[in-house]
Amino acid sequence: MTQTLSKPDATKTKYTINWEKLPDDFKLPDDPGENIDQPLLAAALREALDIAGFIQASMLIASNFGLCAKVNDKIVVKAPDWVYVPSVLPAEPGEVRRSYTPNAEGELPAVVMEFLSDTDGSEYSNKPTYPYGKWRFYERILQVPIYVIFEPKSGVLEVYKLSTSGEYELQEPDANQRFWIESMGLFLGVWEGEKSQRTGYWLRWWDENGNLLLWGAERVEQERQRAEEERQRAEEERHRADRLMAYLIRQGIDPDGI
Repeated sequence: MTQTLSKPDATKTKYTINWEKLPDDFKLPDDPGENIDQPLLAAALREALDIAGFIQASMLIASNFGLCAKVNDKIVVKAPDWVYVPSVLPAEPGEVRRSYTPNAEGELPAVVMEFLSDTDGSEYSNKPTYPYGKWRFYERILQVPIYVIFEPKSGVLEVYKLSTSGEYELQEPDANQRFWIESMGLFLGVWEGEKSQRTGYWLRWWDENGNLLLWGAERVEQERQRAEEERQRAEEERHRADRLMAYLIRQGIDPDGI
């Protein structure tokens, strides 16, 4: 599938895009994560979705995973820190998906996220020529509807939505400082606390009713507290029954005869 995109800006840039699956012999970049926070943040996002039963076999949710397109006859691969694709074509039997090309292998990504590090701020790069900045690639070439940029150290969360003019526009959070992600039917926001021996800011999901989607350890603690509350209620009921029996006996009434 070939597509030509252009935009009347100062650069008069035109992109001819071929949505072709990456050749099997193409060598993907094998760069390690920039810091230990990024894989933890990405895994926490997926964990909550998985436990909540959100993830379906038809979806693609991945981190540091190559999104591909051939732009002006050159293969371009960008690996966002987190990506959500609502529907993808099934992989071939025995195939391990090593990259994803929209349109050729399924739908466009609905959400991409980048977690800021101490490097050169490439998450904001609008470089219009090969190999293209991340911002330019997500906005102009892939046209991803939602682009999220998160600064883990400060907890600053920016959510950009693709406008009808084809440009990202910064969104305003709601009264709870959360952003509604329409394609997922969930709110995205910032939570401060500890997980995986990391204390700091995390990205979290909330459902449409404002309920936090829990991580596994939180779900276990919730069930423990519920069991403890049930035990306490049962204990209170037993004490009430004992007091009633003692009262009846003092009144000369046989409890077994009632």
